Amino acid sequence: MKLRVFTEPQQGATYDQLLTVAQASERLGFDAFFRSDQYLAMNSEGLPGPTDAWITLAGLARETSTIRLGTLVTSATFRHPGPLAVSIAQVDQMSGGRVDFGLGAGWFEEEHDAYGIPFPPLGERFDRLEETLEVITGLWRTPVGETFSHDGKYLKLTDSPALPKPHTPDGPPVLIGGLGKKRTPALAARFADEFNVPFASIDDTKATFERVGEACTAKGRDPKELVYSNALVLCCGRTEDEIARRAAAIGREVDELRENGLAGTPAELVDKIGRYAEVGSQRIYLQTLDLIDLDHLELVASEVMPQL
Repeated sequence: MKLRVFTEPQQGATYDQLLTVAQASERLGFDAFFRSDQYLAMNSEGLPGPTDAWITLAGLARETSTIRLGTLVTSATFRHPGPLAVSIAQVDQMSGGRVDFGLGAGWFEEEHDAYGIPFPPLGERFDRLEETLEVITGLWRTPVGETFSHDGKYLKLTDSPALPKPHTPDGPPVLIGGLGKKRTPALAARFADEFNVPFASIDDTKATFERVGEACTAKGRDPKELVYSNALVLCCGRTEDEIARRAAAIGREVDELRENGLAGTPAELVDKIGRYAEVGSQRIYLQTLDLIDLDHLELVASEVMPQL
């Protein structure tokens, strides 16, 4: 079981704050530092404003050396897949091959309205997600000296040199996630190296992993080729007072977090992580919302991680 730090900078964070958390995560031995790819805060002012996910990760690629870096997840609505493939390939080069690429269909309509980004209906967003995955993986995997073309419903590329190439052969690992019952598992079976279930119970996680496994089998792919993971909000403390203080800092209730997140003492976290592992989870993304409280990460690194 690997633990990864997952941040939500749209809620209010500067690049320097993200750098501090990423470097602390690396020093403490976490497997990866991830961030959301969002432009609009939810239930907060979000000051000083959003930071761009891939510009952030490019900076972190040069200011870290071992920790993996990625998005949970980039929205396929935000950027044209051709330039996005170029950006990610460059960040992968800058990091020496430490990028994981999470991609989703997009969901937050108000965010699109606020920044003038088209927000098609759900079916079209999934169609575009599928084509985006086809294009980006196709560009990365085209041999040097050959060209890539794509004639799809929404995307048309003609004789692209398909450059630059990522540092990672065939491109960074692709992460797909969600609780969808049909199209999401099918896309994961076709494109994903990792499948993530966000903010779900153990029972729902188990059912979702099983659907993905069935989709892989139907596609003729071994379900064991995928890594399976969860994202859960983090709220850990040595005492009840410390747990309550950390819950209050992120505007949540302790009982609710214990039920729906990863909250409690280190021993409670170890137990709950173990129950996710029993249904197949191999990585936990710790949604870390208070980016000032580095002691929180140190507690997890010292008292939870060694027991996994």
